[in-house]
Amino acid sequence: MYVETILKTKGRDVALAKPDETVAEAARRLADRGIGALVVSADGRTPIGILSERDIARAVAEHGEGLAALSVRSLMSAGVITCTPEDTIDSLMATMTERRIRHLPVMRDGRLAGVVSIGDVVKYRLDEMEQETEALREYIGGAIA
Repeated sequence: MYVETILKTKGRDVALAKPDETVAEAARRLADRGIGALVVSADGRTPIGILSERDIARAVAEHGEGLAALSVRSLMSAGVITCTPEDTIDSLMATMTERRIRHLPVMRDGRLAGVVSIGDVVKYRLDEMEQETEALREYIGGAIA
């Protein structure tokens, strides 16, 4: 299966942060949307970083009360790893595991086309396993009858 399969189910909405907005503004957006990361982009099309709850939590120890006023650019993880809708779920899982990352922006024709999180991948795999289990139950039930 492919990344496109996940995007069809979850949608293509990408929660964004501007590089020059404050960490407080970005943290509010994370909380309001109930998500773990924002794709950082100046133009809404090209990712230049990811700002995650983990980035913010780690920065608390270093910056304390001044953290909220810092720019997103100063905390984001740069060097964004991306994927395409045509990538396989297996390759996505391998990349996330090897790189120890939890969010991958999806790029199509040089533009953001979605974002996939480790939670999306786990949900997809669990749904897939449930379907396989049900198919086996039906097969066994038909063979016994």
